[in-house]
Amino acid sequence: MQVFNVQGMSCGHCVKAITNAVQAKDPAASVRVDLGAKEVGVESALSAEQVIEVISEEGYAVKLA
Repeated sequence: MQVFNVQGMSCGHCVKAITNAVQAKDPAASVRVDLGAKEVGVESALSAEQVIEVISEEGYAVKLA
């Protein structure tokens, strides 16, 4: 599982937006969001760079943890 630090997440809508964005690119992806830790764990065939791009497109500052 790849773990990313994501700034700007604060609510359930953020969780849904990030999860939907990743799963739109890889429907089989598993996405775990920890709002308190500002972390998103992704188990996916997507590369880290692809996941960062997808989450960034949703308006969040993201980097590999």
